Amino acid sequence: MVRNQSRCFLGIIITISFFFFLLSLPNTFASPTRSLCRSDQRDALLELKKEFPIHSNGSRHVTTLSWNKTVDCCSWEGVTCDATLGEVISLNLVSYIANTSLKSSSSLFKLRHLRHLELSNCNLQGEIPSSIGNLSHLTYLDLSYNKLVGEFPASIGNLNNLEYMDLSENDLIGNIPTSFSNLTKLFELYLNGNQFTGGDIVLANLTSLSIINLSFNYFKSTISADLSQLHNLERFWVYNNSFFGPFPSFLLTIPSLVDIVLSENQFEGPINFGNTTSSSKLTELDVSYNNLDGLIPKSISTLVSLENLDLRGNNFRGEVPSSISKLVNLDRLYLSHNNFGGQVPSSIFKLVNLEHLDLSHNNFGGQVPSSISKLVNLSSLDLSYNKFEGQVPQCIWRSSKLDSVDLSYNSFNSFGKILEPTKDQLERDWDLSSNSLQGPIPQWICNFRYFSFLDFSNNHLNGSIPQCLKNSTDFYMLNLRNNSLSGFMPDLCMDGSMLRSLDVSLNNLVGKLPKSFINCEWMKYLNVRGNKIKDTFPFWLGSLEYLTVLVLRSNTFYGPVYKASAYLGFPSMRIMDISNNNFVGSLPQDYFANWTEMSSVWQRPMPTRYRPIPGSNYMGDSRNKHQDSIDLVYKGVDTDFVRIFQGFKAIDFSGNQLSGSIPGSIGLLSELRLLNLSGNAFTGNIPPSLANITKLETLDLSRNNLSGEIPRGLGKLSFLSNINFSHNHLEGLVPQSTQFGSQNCSSFMGNPRLYGLERICGEIHVPIPTSPHPEEPLLEPEETVLNWIAAAIAFGPGVFCGLVIGHIFTSYKHKWLMVKFCRNKRKTTIGTS
Repeated sequence: MVRNQSRCFLGIIITISFFFFLLSLPNTFASPTRSLCRSDQRDALLELKKEFPIHSNGSRHVTTLSWNKTVDCCSWEGVTCDATLGEVISLNLVSYIANTSLKSSSSLFKLRHLRHLELSNCNLQGEIPSSIGNLSHLTYLDLSYNKLVGEFPASIGNLNNLEYMDLSENDLIGNIPTSFSNLTKLFELYLNGNQFTGGDIVLANLTSLSIINLSFNYFKSTISADLSQLHNLERFWVYNNSFFGPFPSFLLTIPSLVDIVLSENQFEGPINFGNTTSSSKLTELDVSYNNLDGLIPKSISTLVSLENLDLRGNNFRGEVPSSISKLVNLDRLYLSHNNFGGQVPSSIFKLVNLEHLDLSHNNFGGQVPSSISKLVNLSSLDLSYNKFEGQVPQCIWRSSKLDSVDLSYNSFNSFGKILEPTKDQLERDWDLSSNSLQGPIPQWICNFRYFSFLDFSNNHLNGSIPQCLKNSTDFYMLNLRNNSLSGFMPDLCMDGSMLRSLDVSLNNLVGKLPKSFINCEWMKYLNVRGNKIKDTFPFWLGSLEYLTVLVLRSNTFYGPVYKASAYLGFPSMRIMDISNNNFVGSLPQDYFANWTEMSSVWQRPMPTRYRPIPGSNYMGDSRNKHQDSIDLVYKGVDTDFVRIFQGFKAIDFSGNQLSGSIPGSIGLLSELRLLNLSGNAFTGNIPPSLANITKLETLDLSRNNLSGEIPRGLGKLSFLSNINFSHNHLEGLVPQSTQFGSQNCSSFMGNPRLYGLERICGEIHVPIPTSPHPEEPLLEPEETVLNWIAAAIAFGPGVFCGLVIGHIFTSYKHKWLMVKFCRNKRKTTIGTS
């Protein structure tokens, strides 16, 4: 009985299961044809695909490539649909290269249920159409990093569900429209990197705002006190505008504020922290590069949560208040470019969490307190451009975290009592230049493995460069310029060396240029000027692919600068100065043929979303922190270039004994700015190809043996402002151009057969021409008188002979004369008809 009941119950379960299985069959077999995407939404997306043609060169992924009718549009890349209704609610085409404008009739605005729209970095152009207001369900809008122009459409106010808006890095102009006041749910607003000029007052109504970023615009107004009503505001960034007026201390009354960045505006007057709430959450206050002045108030101690305080580039004065020691959470303190004075207050050294301390460009003086060693977390220290003296702080050598130190332009005179530094793998960046350091470079410098930058230039160091550096220490940039170092240069370039820049100029180094430099495959800058190096021309440096600047000036190098078997040329060279040596020999006509960088137009790498720091305009390190410098004879004056413009190209071979013709290939160097071949023994004509160097600014060919005329084409070089052809054997007419007419007379002295210099030198200097043009006779008055006297003396005999010969012709040859005359006349008429 029990068994029968069990069987019956099991049969019922199987029957019910089979029933539900049958019910599910239609859905199971129909699922391949069932589509979530609505047809109108699909069609709108396909129309949008046509509006956004593919312009990718293969380097970027194309989101819409997979969009087609055979696949449910809700599964298309970048598309999200409502799971129930099938409406497109999210569209993400970030970094799609559209290269088009958004039109009012765009099918984009048919997707009226969109909540999330991201079209950043799509190269969109033109104005934002008013149709944007149709997307009233939007909560998230990102059109950043495009090329949108014009003003905000007022219809933006229809997007009253918007919580996030990013229109940064476009070219939008005008005021923020008053319709913005409808966006009461807006939580984050990014309008940075445009050209807005006003309307910021409307933001006071948007009480939900947590982040406001108006930086890099053209706002020119005071900060409205009404913004104090934004009780949810956490980050307020308005740097790089033209806001003015007093420091907006009312912002400190907003208890939720975490970041205030007001840098690079025109705020002025004293700074006041009196309104700060006791519960302030402020972690960053940046008012750098304004016109604020006065003392730092003691009430700064109320900002107890502060981690970053940046007061750089103002007119603050006096001493730093001791109350700053209460900012125990501070890890970045920037006080540079002000008028602070006196000794560095010991209260700063109680901020044990400090990682970055910048007191540069002030009037601090005396010795650096030893208590600076308490800043055990310090990684960056800048005390440059002050009046510090005495010993260099010992913590520099001992710290295992301090990787960046700048003590330049002070009066430090000693490395101090040296304690053996700790060996570590830290990459250091030290600048101790322009002090009064004396004695040898300490040997313990070899204990440090890496230096991205080491600068001991412009001191009074003596002795030799430590030889141990060749085995222990790797440099990126090393500058020992202008000391009294002697001895031989060590082999700094062993295998794998990263040395990019070496400056040992203005010392007393002897010997030869180390051949190990050929191992410095990354070398860009080499300057050994003003030493006593005696060697032949380093042809082998031509194998360094990146060598850009080579300065051998004022040594005792000798021999030819060209050998067919050794010369490689210098394809990457921008500046070469080998002046004032003992180089000899001639240069072949194709000597400069492969100096290709000299003809390349330099363009600055622009910032991008993924590389926000642009390439530097000046030669130096890749982080734009340090620049190379150089001394050159520029426009006849010894000039110190503290920075070298990337597009500057120069060749100085002056003060040697080079001979033969100037190579015609010099004309290939179309971007050359400076050419100095003076003080050699060049002969022959000035090559006409020089006229192809259209950027040339200064040209010095003086003190050679050049002959012939000055090429007329040089008169058309519009940038040419300094010319010197003096003391050669030039002749003929000087080009009559503005560039030549503005030169000093001394630029042409010592060429007695030049003429056309009246405008330059005055009537006093008018040389005798070698081949005057008929239309420009240069006869003196005395010469004219003598010619008339000679004509008068010859007049009488001439008349008598003429009468006798005329009588003979008319008496015996009359018929012959008439026939010949008529034939000649007929021929002349035909020839001219």
